[in-house]
Amino acid sequence: MQPTSIGVLGAGSWGTALAKHLSDIGHPVTLWARRRDQAESMQKTRENSQYLPGHRFADALSVTNSLEEALSNKTMVLSVVPSQMTRQVWMEARGFLPAGVPVLGASKGIEVGTLQLVNQILEDVLPNHPTAFIAGPSFAKEVAMHLPTAVVVAAQDTALVSEVQGLMSSDWLRAYGTRDVVGVEVGGALKNIMAIACGTADGLGFGANTRAAIITRGLAEITRMAIKLGAEPATLAGLGGVGDLVLTCTGDLSRNRRVGLGLGQGKKLPQILAEMGQVAEGVETTRSAKELAEREGVDVPITLEVYDLLFADKSPKESVLDLMRRGLKSEQA
Repeated sequence: MQPTSIGVLGAGSWGTALAKHLSDIGHPVTLWARRRDQAESMQKTRENSQYLPGHRFADALSVTNSLEEALSNKTMVLSVVPSQMTRQVWMEARGFLPAGVPVLGASKGIEVGTLQLVNQILEDVLPNHPTAFIAGPSFAKEVAMHLPTAVVVAAQDTALVSEVQGLMSSDWLRAYGTRDVVGVEVGGALKNIMAIACGTADGLGFGANTRAAIITRGLAEITRMAIKLGAEPATLAGLGGVGDLVLTCTGDLSRNRRVGLGLGQGKKLPQILAEMGQVAEGVETTRSAKELAEREGVDVPITLEVYDLLFADKSPKESVLDLMRRGLKSEQA
């Protein structure tokens, strides 16, 4: 593997973990942080004490608040800013991106208003740049700890998929490939909604039966939406589908599950988000997914209940009863 000069936009936990991983395996990486004080602190202390404390940066990793510095002379760029900020950041950043440099999306969500997936946003704003997407069950902290992890890289261009696979893979991270960008994007976006639902059930004190039911019926919901948008059904049985879904719905490091836990315990959304101090992509994605399902005519009962929990002040117990009392149907319907 030849070292590749890489820019990473977004210094949250996932962006930092990816930047750390790539620099740990020998690539020179420049990580962009939106706030100047955060960038200066990370560059000085050699760690992200706010979002990924205790994980030291390699010498190959530098941190900046300058988009020009983060993008100039790079041969690959990762976009890890929150999905609702992706368009805004890249409208400002694209002038610094060298011609033809590929951009790898690593944020999961559906843009409010346009209802576009992250890769569609990148294609809109960066029409002359190849794009790809990374998904799969991968908590930032565990990647930073070099715990064995498998992800999937999606792009229509198979040569680009192979390039990114080779760039990212190591003794502790294995990258698989697919051409089904829509499938892994829909799986990555909607699994956060199901994690909120699972967290809510856990917060109510329900058991493993309930969690398994939400995961399984959530996967059916995600698959219906993905197929409607042109995805291959088999993709949702892979890392970007069921793999990411199970991790996010069950893992204690899941921010979206923590939102649900708070709701199940009777907390209000503003309090939950203030206590977390981080973006939970599933919150705004729930709003977008509801609109997308209405536009496409897709049945998404769990998503609709999560929407009412988040934005209509519906009680968690009432949501559970409404789901359980729905008309009986075939599992394959």
